[in-house]
Amino acid sequence: MADRLVRLGLGAVLGVWIARYLGPSRFGTLSFAIAFVTLFGAFATLGLDEIVIRDLVRVPGDRHEIVGTAFALKAAAGTLTALLAVGAIFLLRPHDSTTQILVAVVAASLIFTALDVIDFSFQSEVASKYVVVARLSASGVSSAARVVLVLAAAPLVAFGAMVTVEAALAALGLVLVYQRWGGSIGHWRRRSSRARTLLGEGWPLIFSTFAVAIYMTIDQVMLGQMTSDHDVGIYSAAVRLSELWYFIPTAIVSSVFPSIIRARELDRQLYMRKILQLFSLMSAIAVTIAVPLTFLASPLVRLVFGEPYAAAGPVLSVHIWASLFVFLGVASSSWFIAEGFIRLSLYRTALGAVVNVLLNLVLIPRYQSMGAAISTVVAYGLAGVVANAFNSKTREIFILQMKSLAFPRYLFNAS
Repeated sequence: MADRLVRLGLGAVLGVWIARYLGPSRFGTLSFAIAFVTLFGAFATLGLDEIVIRDLVRVPGDRHEIVGTAFALKAAAGTLTALLAVGAIFLLRPHDSTTQILVAVVAASLIFTALDVIDFSFQSEVASKYVVVARLSASGVSSAARVVLVLAAAPLVAFGAMVTVEAALAALGLVLVYQRWGGSIGHWRRRSSRARTLLGEGWPLIFSTFAVAIYMTIDQVMLGQMTSDHDVGIYSAAVRLSELWYFIPTAIVSSVFPSIIRARELDRQLYMRKILQLFSLMSAIAVTIAVPLTFLASPLVRLVFGEPYAAAGPVLSVHIWASLFVFLGVASSSWFIAEGFIRLSLYRTALGAVVNVLLNLVLIPRYQSMGAAISTVVAYGLAGVVANAFNSKTREIFILQMKSLAFPRYLFNAS
């Protein structure tokens, strides 16, 4: 969590500075390229992350075979998806050489994600602190490099290249840490039978990861294709301020999830009261953030990003309400896991992705970046909350989510 918070803080400060330097149009082009590659990056994971960690815990004696096979699969997938991303952008924007180059340099970062298997190895031994050192070091170096780029008035492509540079530095750091603590890449080995098993178990999770990628980034990609990169820049500025708060529900749920699980084993009523209190806390925090930003969005955007991004103010005042549904959705994930309804959770995400795409097709041509914001709020609301009302297994959680909107009543007393 410390790793994520530090990198989030660095990214927020540098992101604003880079956005002010580039201006809405060039910042929009960069944001479009990163979002475009992110969609393809979903396939580079092969859905193996949790499966590899699970197998390392279950069969530690096969560590070298598991890690080596996963590395080979992810390296091949990363290379292939990078090439597919480059090919796709040449088809979609055949005359836009700047975006083509940006996508190419950003897509190269997918190749280095194969070395994330070292991270999985440390996670399986509950030793993530060593990985944090590597990732934070890479973030620190790349952040310093970005500062130099801004001061040197570097071209746009240089900022895209920094995405891959940071991925390469993180990969190098992982290798060094791995070797420092007794590991050796030379001991890794591949086995075709293991590869077939990993792919057989991982392919359903690929679609889950892809659905999440669509859910989170498709608005920027569609906005860039249907309007202009200037609109993407305006929208991306609003999204940066809106999504800045999304680490909060993850941190809270990680803290309270064990107590919720224990309550489920002891007392069903206590368990549901704890769920309601969690929802009430999420609603209280989200509303506390969203209400002021609804009215202060325009002056805040001007203060942070400058006058060229003034149009992002109204977009932020709408997009910020997605946080309410994101907070409730993340909180409900603990219930879905406790009840064993993981497949239903996947269906919700897929529903949100489909609705977001369809609404973007209708609203972006008419309302540009505001249309993308409206689509996002509606899609998040439908997937995170409303969809629960239409399934008998999840209807009780929908009722609790609705109750939580009266959070002053239930936050401290969920009776």
